[in-house]
Order: sequence, then C-alpha cells, then structure tokens
Amino acid sequence: QTRSLLGVFEEDAAAISNYINQLFQAMHRIYDAQNELSAATHLTSKLLKEYEKQRFPLGGDDEVMTSTLQQFAKVIDELSSCHAVLSTQLADAMMFPITQFKERDLKEILTLKEVFQIASNDHDAAITRYGRLSKRRENEKIKAEVTEDVYTSRKKQHQTMMHYFCALNTLQYKKKVAMLEPLLGYMQAQISFFKMGSENLTEQLEEFLTNIGTSVQNVRREMDCEVENMQQTIEDLEVASDPLYLPDPDPTKFPVHRNLTRKAGYLNTRNKTGLVSSSWERQFYFTQGGNLMSQARGDVAGGLVMDIDNCSVMAVDCEDRRYCFQITSFDGKKSSILQAESKKDYEEWICTINNISKQIYLSENPEEIAARVNQSALEAVTPSPSFQQRHESMRPTVQSRPAARTSSTGSLGSESAALSALSLDSLVAPDTPIQFDIISPVSEDLPGQAKSSGQSGRRTNPFGESGGSKSETEDSILHQLFIVRFLGSMEVKSDESPDVVYETMRQILAARAIHNIFRMTESHLLVTCDCLKLIDPQTQVTRLRFPLPNVVLYATHQENKRLFGFVLRTSGGRAESRQTSICYIFESNNEGEKICDSVGLAKQIAFHAELDRKASEKQKEIDRVKEKQQKELNKQKQIEKDLEEQSRLIAASSRSNQSSGDGQFVVLSSSQSEDSDLGEDGKKKRESEA
Repeated sequence: QTRSLLGVFEEDAAAISNYINQLFQAMHRIYDAQNELSAATHLTSKLLKEYEKQRFPLGGDDEVMTSTLQQFAKVIDELSSCHAVLSTQLADAMMFPITQFKERDLKEILTLKEVFQIASNDHDAAITRYGRLSKRRENEKIKAEVTEDVYTSRKKQHQTMMHYFCALNTLQYKKKVAMLEPLLGYMQAQISFFKMGSENLTEQLEEFLTNIGTSVQNVRREMDCEVENMQQTIEDLEVASDPLYLPDPDPTKFPVHRNLTRKAGYLNTRNKTGLVSSSWERQFYFTQGGNLMSQARGDVAGGLVMDIDNCSVMAVDCEDRRYCFQITSFDGKKSSILQAESKKDYEEWICTINNISKQIYLSENPEEIAARVNQSALEAVTPSPSFQQRHESMRPTVQSRPAARTSSTGSLGSESAALSALSLDSLVAPDTPIQFDIISPVSEDLPGQAKSSGQSGRRTNPFGESGGSKSETEDSILHQLFIVRFLGSMEVKSDESPDVVYETMRQILAARAIHNIFRMTESHLLVTCDCLKLIDPQTQVTRLRFPLPNVVLYATHQENKRLFGFVLRTSGGRAESRQTSICYIFESNNEGEKICDSVGLAKQIAFHAELDRKASEKQKEIDRVKEKQQKELNKQKQIEKDLEEQSRLIAASSRSNQSSGDGQFVVLSSSQSEDSDLGEDGKKKRESEA
C-alpha cells in the first residue's frame, strides 16, 4: 500500500514538473523576447486557462485554483499588449520564484528519488546476503558484518524514505506558491510599470491581488507548520524504529503472536531452476481468508499461491537457509518452501497458517477462538524426550484379532455405524501425552520381545542376508523396505475405527507446530510376515520392533498420502493386565498407501501361514491317534495269538493225559497209601519236597 501510494505521489510530481516546465517556458519567453512579449503573455494566459483540463491525482482544491487562475488569465490577456520593457522587474518578480521552484525543489525531488532507489536496492542486497547466511558454516565475524550491513542499509532506507515523503508532501504547498508567486510578481511589476495608472489596473483588481497575496502567505505558513510537524514525526519515528532495523529483533521485546488469523510480510520463496539447483526470490506474501497470496513489486494486485484450508505446515531443514517452513496443500499435490526473515516471523507464519487451516477465520472472534484452541492444545499436549516410560509397560499379547486394513477411503473389515459416530474425545483422551522421538535400543527395551544378553543393539540386515547366526526374519517370505520419518505416538482409547489414526495425526501435527518441534528421525521400515522393524539407516541397528499380530489397525491420511499410521495393542504393564493401544504416526515419500498394502499383505501371508500351521498340527495329531490305534490293534492281535497258542498247548496236554490216565491212577493210589503210612510228618515232608 505504501509503494502504491508513493507511485501516486510520484505521478503527481511528474505532472507538476511537466506543467511547471511549460509555465516556465512561457514566462521565460516574456523575459527573453521583448518584441514577442504580447504573444508570450497570451500563451501564458492560455496555459492558465488549460489548468482546469489538467488531471492532478492529488488536486484537492482544484476548483479554487481553477477559478483564481482563470481570473489571472483574463487580466494577463488584457495586458499582453502593454508589456514592452519589463526585463528587470520580470527577472526579480516573476522568473526568480519559478526558477527556484524548478531548479531547486523539483530537482530535489528527483535527487531524493534516486537516493531512495539506491538505498532500497542496497537494503535488498543486504537482506539477500543476510538470507544466505549458512547455519552450518556460520562465521560470527561474517554474521556480525552482514547484520551491521542490514542495520545500516535499513536505517538509511528508512531515513531517506521519510525525507523523500516529506519532500513529496511539501511539494503540494510549493506547487501553489510556485504558481501564484510568479503571477503575483508579474502583476505587481505591471502595476509598478504603469504606476497604477493603467486603465486595466482597477481598484477591484488590486483588491484581488491583495487577497491572493494573503492566501499565499497563509499557504506558506501552513506549509511551514506542516514541515515542522513532519520533522518532529521523523525524529520520533527514528527513535522508536531503531530496534526494528535489526533483521532478527529480540524476542523478549517483541513476543510472538500465536493467535493470528491474518498476516502479511516479505518472504523468500525457493524456485527450482534445474534437477538439483534452485534459486530464492523475495516477494510480499499475505493471507486473504483461506488463501495465501503473493505480490511482486510493481504489480497492481496479488496473485493466488495456494489454498491453505486444511493444509499442513511444518518447519523444514534447508541446507543453506534458516527459518524455513513448508506448506503442503490439503491434497498433497502442491507444496511451497518459504523462508522468513526472523525467528519471530517464522513462528508467527507457522501459527497463522495452522490457525487458518482449521478455518478459525470464519468465526466471529477468530483471534479469541485461536487463543482458546492453542491454550487447550498447550494443556493437552505434553511432549516427552524419551519413550522409556511408555515402553516399560509395552509387552505384546499372545492372541490378537486380525487387523482391519484401512485406506483413505475405508477399511476392508466390516465397520459398525456406531464407530463412525464416535466423538474425538472417545478416540483420543484430551490430556494424553505425545512422544516425539524414537526409543534407543542401547538404553531401552524393544517393545514386544524380551531383551537377551546378545540382542541389544544388534545390527540387522534388512534383506535377511546375515553372515553369522540366522536372522529371525530370514525365513519370512515378505521383505519390503521403506524410508519413513517418525512424527510421534500417543495412547488411544479405541482401535476400532480409522478415525483414531486421523485424529492422532491431527493432534501430533498441531502439537509439533505449537511446541516448535520440527526435527524428525529418518529410519528404514522393514515389513516382514513376523513383525515391523524400524532400522537405523546408518548403523543397521533395530530401533523398534512391532510384532505383526499386535498391529490391529493401519491407515493413510485421507488427503495427504504421505502420512500413515498404525495402532499397536499391548499389555498394560507388569502390575496390571489391562490392554492399551498406542498409535504411531510416520511420514513417507508418497508411499503411505504402499506401506499399508505391504502390511496388509504381510498379515494375509501370516494368517495363511497360521492356518497352514494349524492344519499341519491337526494332521500330525490325527496321525498320532491313528498310530496309537494301530499299536493297540497290533497289541490286541498279539494277545489273541498268544491265547490261541496257549489253547493249543492245553489241548495237546489234555490228550496226552488221557492216554496215560490208568497208570497215573495206580501211582497216585500207591503214593496215597504211602502217605498214610508215613503219617503227618511224612506228609509235610513230601509236600515240601513237592
């Protein structure tokens, strides 16, 4: 707006300069050409009459000036034939004021304009050098020099700008004086020349000239008063604006406003110039409703950059720039990387765009609602530097139901209508803490498995090609590797609906923006038929392990396909047996759906493998029962065979006893008679011998 208004003033100054030059040439003809004085005076009268046809952008009192100049033109036209020798009077009374205005005042405007342009260019160059400061190889001496350069150039531009504006404002008064004083001097010279005895110089004309002289004095006094006020304003602004000359002011003196729903200012935008090269361009950006607009210098109006309703904004690390953040549209198809000038602007832009993405600006009191929402988020979100407390109680359950595969459009499993009507509080508790970093396997237990003596910090080959001992995932059919960045995790109250994942994504992204947590850990996500693993890309150390049976829900973001998450069901801890559900959120390189498809394929393979294992165990059990029955049958047959053999032996023995029965009877009778003769003692002896 300031530069647009400045353009109007400069256009007015150019119009004044053009008109004054014509008027000066006309008066100069009066002075130079004594013989052509009548014609020159007539031309002057003609130009005065054409004043009403001029279009001055700042012509506030044109009617008064037009009527006054019309009356002057009439008198000058009548006196054009009477001016013969007026060179001395005209040089002092007419040519000197307009020459001073033309040579001093108008040239001062042009000089200040050039100085202002040079100061503006120097400021832009200093800002560009300041924006190129590297955060990695930052030299304090260079930084101090660049900061001092920005301070000096900004102060110079501000001071030059204020003096330039003051001269432009003063020009409006000087224009009137420079036009009226030469005419007044001209008429006074005419009066003196004709000794007030000319027929054309009547008493009424003298009174008119007196009134014009009084008006000129009044205009001059007003101009002096206005100049004095502007000088005082310039001094006050110089004192008050001194801290603002620094590109990165002290945040304690200028706090960050996090409840804004509108913001405007200069930002640097990155434009790709090749496959790996890029350039930065400084433009003026402003928000208009739910749109982000930009306007280049010299443009009449701004142009649409991006629709920021339901967009995502987060800070990013640029190799050669500080205070950079990225805005991604709601569909993920368009993104823009911008750089703020200071940390205060950097945080305010992120908070403002985050507030606009929630469509808070549509309410009656947007700043009040934004303050309430941010305060609720600050109370609800408690970032923790470690996963240790969360994972001390994380032990996987043995039995778990199959997960419901969820994409951006729905889930493969059957979902009840009541789940879709759950409120946000029934999905995620308002005071649930959020974890923003990844557990270290050196100091903390891996979730879902006991930590053995040689298992901690063990390097893992993601493709199952271990050189020594056999990897636990080596027998897995599926091995798929994805590059992901961990955003955060938090405990959820339900694991039945994909809305849990969506709400967790929203809360984690909002918490990162509110707490200025912009660092993300990059890992390799290995998907197998047994588990999901987060592997350090540098050391190949397993950071986290998620047993696949415990992954009960997984989904991608409905609009931003780079975001995905899954819910892990675990036991409550050592002292209690309740189950808890934890939702993990990641960002990928446009592979969210692929990762979910891979997890779904892994669960299907694991499910079919489990069915095959159960069928194999059942078949083995049937074979064991058959084998046992066969053994029992063989044993029964052996018993029957032994009984038949014993029966044949008994039958043979019976037949041999029948053939020798009489002899045995005689022997028995004789032995009985002997027994009777032996007595009782003999019987006992025989029995013992027998």
